[in-house]
Amino acid sequence: MLKLEGLRLPPGGDEAGLTALAAKLLRVPAQELRSLRILRRSVDAREDVALTYTLAVSLDHEATVLRRCRSRKVSRLELGPVYRLPDPLPPPSLPPVVAGAGPAGLFAALALARAGQRPILLERGRPVEARRADVERFWSSGVLDLESNVQFGEGGAGAFSDGKLNTGTRDLRHRFILEQLAAWGAPPDILIDAKPHIGTDYLRTVLRNLRRELLDLGADVRFETRLTDLRIEGGALTGVEALGPGGPCFIPCRGLILCPGHSARDTFEMLHRRGVPMEAKPFAVGVRIEHRQADCDAAQYRQYAGHPGLPASTYKLSCHLPSGRGVFSFCVCPGGEVVAAASEADRVVTNGMSEFARDRENINGAVLVNVTSQDFGGGVLAGVAFQREMESAAYALGGGGYRAPAQRVEDFLNRRPSTGPGAVRPSYRPGVTWTDLHRCLPPFVAQALEEALPILGRKLRGYDSPDAVLTAVETRSSSPVRILRGPELRSAVAGLYPCGEGAGYAGGILSAAADGLRCAEALLRDLG
Repeated sequence: MLKLEGLRLPPGGDEAGLTALAAKLLRVPAQELRSLRILRRSVDAREDVALTYTLAVSLDHEATVLRRCRSRKVSRLELGPVYRLPDPLPPPSLPPVVAGAGPAGLFAALALARAGQRPILLERGRPVEARRADVERFWSSGVLDLESNVQFGEGGAGAFSDGKLNTGTRDLRHRFILEQLAAWGAPPDILIDAKPHIGTDYLRTVLRNLRRELLDLGADVRFETRLTDLRIEGGALTGVEALGPGGPCFIPCRGLILCPGHSARDTFEMLHRRGVPMEAKPFAVGVRIEHRQADCDAAQYRQYAGHPGLPASTYKLSCHLPSGRGVFSFCVCPGGEVVAAASEADRVVTNGMSEFARDRENINGAVLVNVTSQDFGGGVLAGVAFQREMESAAYALGGGGYRAPAQRVEDFLNRRPSTGPGAVRPSYRPGVTWTDLHRCLPPFVAQALEEALPILGRKLRGYDSPDAVLTAVETRSSSPVRILRGPELRSAVAGLYPCGEGAGYAGGILSAAADGLRCAEALLRDLG
């Protein structure tokens, strides 16, 4: 087969027209193309807006055609290796345990279950159907369930997000993960889009179908069951303690894949008490910034803004300040909403969420400032304390009830309290309190944002628009700790495999799922 790159269609162009474009590039009649498959699709808005495609094409006499067409856009399609799950093993006398049903834990459990290990999957929160009702109740009433919220429950924090699947890392497992998600009900376009996303609405279907497969394979899935302690003897894991619907229980095991998520602060504290090797790590904090989606589309798509053949526009921005600090956009949610993401009482946390259609009025994204241990002090859990301090300050400034403090960008830059919205209406529920965010942000974070907003506005027209809305605070972009592991992916505690975003080894759905597979492979190697 041949690979054709850089074929372009105008917005709204019929993809059936790719056959004619491919034939013209190859200098053959269209009827000579035996098959044509889209490998990749992206939006190129750098000059003239277009959809750009990479294709796989088969035809007779490919070597001759390749010589004759003499185009750098045409090459032989090199088929790389395909990821395969580990071979099945006899089930052990003690089933392995996976703690946490986010992307890392779910894919770790899947690999173990398909290998015949009948894993026990513990999740402190509730199944996605009940969890959705709990989250909606919180957003509408301000009544927070400490164990079933945007951070805790089936699917992890990613279940209430945009469902983005792009990542800056390369891994053979990524294609396998995408194919599994599509098989469980994700939109098939995730297999070809350069920036794939599922949307929180499709994620709920995916999670239900994944759960059914785990149960069919013999996995023991226990919701509302929180890991509370580890039993360690002679430097090796002998079991875990958990608190479930029936009360405390002990589960003997010799293998635990620990996928706590970045908000499992009580788990971090327990591990620290138990002497599990950990370290503080850098992370980032800031606010959510919200614009009208139509304005962002106009800035990027120009005369094609609003064209039905184009997706809602997004962005990725960053800058380095003279102070040496980095400020960057994160988790941008086109056509979405800013959501309340608290998991502890009397603390405000924001995040972003979109459904697959991305058809709401606003686009939002985090604008974050890098922080290190020099900013939040010494100690393994100092970053957790720093996050909590910001979240408590935001709760107080919001006036309680999990209302979030908010401010127009113009007012923020002029250090004056806002009294209401302009053209951009905030989407955060249970609601916002207009104020001055300098009262809840650490001074160095506020100063970095003040310096960065105009710089980022020069990179994306309108980013620092006077009426853009800042909603505070965003503190959970990544884990504040790393649970140390060696090259075999094991902790110094034998039998413990720290995994995923909460353990400090991933950032996002795709990379966390891939780390879950890696840790399952490591555990299976050790069992074998």
